[in-house]
Amino acid sequence: MDFKGKVAIVTGGGSGIGRASAEEFARRHAAVAVVDRDREKGETVARDVKAQGGVATFLAADVSNEEEVEQLVARVMAQFGRIDILVSNAGIQRYGTVTTITQEEWDEVMNVNLKAAFLMCKHTIPRMIERGGGSIVMVGSVQSVAAQRNSVQYVVSKHGLLGLTRCIALDYGKQNIRANCVLPGAIDTPMLRRSAGLDPHPERVLEACDRIHIRGKMGRPEEVAHVIAFLASDLASFMTGSAVAVDGGLLVPVGGMAFQESGTGGTKDVP
Repeated sequence: MDFKGKVAIVTGGGSGIGRASAEEFARRHAAVAVVDRDREKGETVARDVKAQGGVATFLAADVSNEEEVEQLVARVMAQFGRIDILVSNAGIQRYGTVTTITQEEWDEVMNVNLKAAFLMCKHTIPRMIERGGGSIVMVGSVQSVAAQRNSVQYVVSKHGLLGLTRCIALDYGKQNIRANCVLPGAIDTPMLRRSAGLDPHPERVLEACDRIHIRGKMGRPEEVAHVIAFLASDLASFMTGSAVAVDGGLLVPVGGMAFQESGTGGTKDVP
């Protein structure tokens, strides 16, 4: 896979799967726009990519804000002249049930995890169409197709991402836009470890996150990034509207019943 001459935007690119994806595309010769709210982390990723000989720029933005998304897309076009790939990865994890969370907590997760993906697609798809097409990869979750206790707003947002993926695939397929969604299992990222730290016994949570996978080990961010790059590439030219599990077999046993082992906090990670 070689993305020479292509431009990729990666939201939530400052850490975890986002960082690994930015690095993967850069290694494969794409120019990468690293987008994150955390300026320090995002600038570090862009700087590290450039130190390895890649092409990257950092753009600070809250991608749940339409004005900032419009400005972001305009800056990418001004700098690179095109957009070929969008990896919609920005996301947060919060916990609760419909009777314990507030409206503000619901809105926070929906804005970052789902509204941001909608806004990024709304403003990048026209730019892709101008160049003859493009590829969108949503970073969903095994919780896009299953549920976990005490994670209602996260689960609903990730279900919504899969629906958004399928609608884009259907509505823009004739214009050579492909959209696919990866469904990671528990991935060893800073977000997962922060979530585990909410438990009185974080080491037990991390052990559970290992145990629920067939191979007995959590995934690594780069293992998801490999699949994201494949889906964005011409090797996946006949794939669109797909939900691709990158979950170490998490969903295999009894439809994913083992998923519930991961702890009281629901600490499975997806960015």
